[in-house]
Amino acid sequence: MPPQLRNFILFCAQQRGSEWPTIYDEMAKVAGQRLFHGLGYHELKQLGLSFSLSNLDQTMKLVKQAISSNNESPGTHDTQTKRRTI
Repeated sequence: MPPQLRNFILFCAQQRGSEWPTIYDEMAKVAGQRLFHGLGYHELKQLGLSFSLSNLDQTMKLVKQAISSNNESPGTHDTQTKRRTI
């Protein structure tokens, strides 16, 4: 997954959470308004993210992949929060 796409998904998850369909709605809003580094639907499609209803399974897989890779990465927000509170 391209880092720019991963970061887009994580940005959207940070805004409203990673639960489906809330994250889909947030990603559509962010893309529609180009709120993340100017990325819109066309640019995101070139990176591999489609908002088409016929591609929802692939979109869900990408979201899960980005979220799980973030949770496994050292230095994630959750890890930093835990370190500060211990």
